[in-house]
Amino acid sequence: MFLRTLLIPILLGSLMCIAYAQNKLQSYDQKLEGTNLYFKMQAIPGGEFKMGSINGKSDEKPVHTVRIDPFYMSVYEITWDLYESFVYKDFETTSQSGVLPKNVDAVTRPTKPYLDMTFGMGKENQPAVGMTHYNAIQFCKWLYARTGVFYRLPTEAEWEYACRAGSNTDYNFGNNMTDLKDYAWYKENSDEKTHPVGKKKPNAWGLYDMHGNVAEWTYDQYIPDNYKQFDGKVANNPVVIPTKLYAHVVRGGSFEDEPENLRSSARAASDPNWKQLDPQIPKSNWWFPEAPFIGIRLVRPEKKPTDQEIIAYYDKAPILDY
Repeated sequence: MFLRTLLIPILLGSLMCIAYAQNKLQSYDQKLEGTNLYFKMQAIPGGEFKMGSINGKSDEKPVHTVRIDPFYMSVYEITWDLYESFVYKDFETTSQSGVLPKNVDAVTRPTKPYLDMTFGMGKENQPAVGMTHYNAIQFCKWLYARTGVFYRLPTEAEWEYACRAGSNTDYNFGNNMTDLKDYAWYKENSDEKTHPVGKKKPNAWGLYDMHGNVAEWTYDQYIPDNYKQFDGKVANNPVVIPTKLYAHVVRGGSFEDEPENLRSSARAASDPNWKQLDPQIPKSNWWFPEAPFIGIRLVRPEKKPTDQEIIAYYDKAPILDY
């Protein structure tokens, strides 16, 4: 029923989204019909790169060649301005001009957080934080209902490829750590809080805050020695499809981190301790009350998946926490 409803022809608002180009992707603004909300998507060319680091931690080795298909990635980390409409149905309804489409109304929303999930850091243009991996994917499903466009989390390989933007250095701007302050919010300059997105310099592909501000979910299950299987080979759009609740790969580092953890190749993993103060039994599928440092960046693949693949991606049942 959800799929049939979702595939009802989308109205003019979603048509403002530029179609997949035949030969070359074009960046675009994705607008949400009936609101003043939109987000920017940057075209990322396909290609090959060296994933990992010979000077990094053991889980960043061995360095191996990865081939990536073209895709779009959100220019900025997703902000509360957009995310709040997903979290709070009543907020979305009151900010919507006209009746909310039934297919949107049918999407399951997060449980309303019992804490201030902004952690006092503010909402306007601030990155949304504290959501679980499952929550992040359901946000993508809500966007699909709103726009008719398939959005998802980046794979770990897509994330590093986009972050590097053609570079092979520790950071996408080079190896000089003293330049990091121009591109990132991290422990030294963040004042222990997030900052409005897009205030630092972008990388060569026009993506902001790939280093720091908030760390970002990828789709992949975290496996420390995953790269070993690709030693001496070319990995084609690799992804570790998640089958367990923990751990999932987190990339980019955050406002809390030291420079080492902001490197393009640096890997991190989600942790059940991010929920240790959650009083619910079982613990929430939706929120990490102790993770003010984790956020979302979106990807749209050049080639749209089949309807069955889209629903399979969005409709995996949550795994109960412990």
